[in-house]
Amino acid sequence: MIIDEQTRRKLRLMGADRLLDAFERQDEQACAGMPANERIMLAVDDAYSLWADGKTTAMIRRAKPRYPQADLRTLDLIDERGLDRNAVNQLQSCAFIAQRLNILLTGATGSGKSWLACAITKQACRQSYRSLYTRMPDLAEQLDTAAGKPAGTHKLIRKYSAYTLLVLDEWLLDKPDDRMRSFLLEVLEHRYDNVSTVFCTQFPVKDWHERLGGDVTADAIMDRIVHNGITIDTGEYNMRQHHAHQTNNQ
Repeated sequence: MIIDEQTRRKLRLMGADRLLDAFERQDEQACAGMPANERIMLAVDDAYSLWADGKTTAMIRRAKPRYPQADLRTLDLIDERGLDRNAVNQLQSCAFIAQRLNILLTGATGSGKSWLACAITKQACRQSYRSLYTRMPDLAEQLDTAAGKPAGTHKLIRKYSAYTLLVLDEWLLDKPDDRMRSFLLEVLEHRYDNVSTVFCTQFPVKDWHERLGGDVTADAIMDRIVHNGITIDTGEYNMRQHHAHQTNNQ
């Protein structure tokens, strides 16, 4: 579509660069005889797709998944690993987020828990849910830093309470100290029945209470996790060995 320079300038000033580029990408021969409203609809669809892709890419970048290439659409060996296909489908649809449910990923070392957690993070971003992936050791460092600043801990609590999806990897790999337990209780209290949290760990849920200290604080933390949680066991199939074997045979 031929657009005069003044109109081009106005579109640029309005920040409608994608729409202008979409008009200019249209093939004049292919669009010959097409009504103007149809050409406008095609250009808008084209520009919107680019805008949505850019928004998703930015959200994924801010979510900081450990494995950016992870994707639920290319999940390997579902049956061999004993994964529940219905649960995987729920992850792909992000229905658990709409229902404000937690996901409890447990399984042996190397079974693909972290990869799956990152894939869930990306899927949530695709559906415009504000998400964040973090490892518990990294969270502990942030808490140490925040504790030395005025109202630092409260600001950190607000930050981690605000994400629609929060992924906590290496959950309870190290037993949390009292400061971390208090922090977790506050964050999970704010998140409970409002938003969704994914817990990713090699420890079965039955061991969590003891690793959280086995006291009333542990009771309170567990109460805010398990009652609206879906447990997904990633099994014992070692995906690291599987991928290493595939790479060596190429």
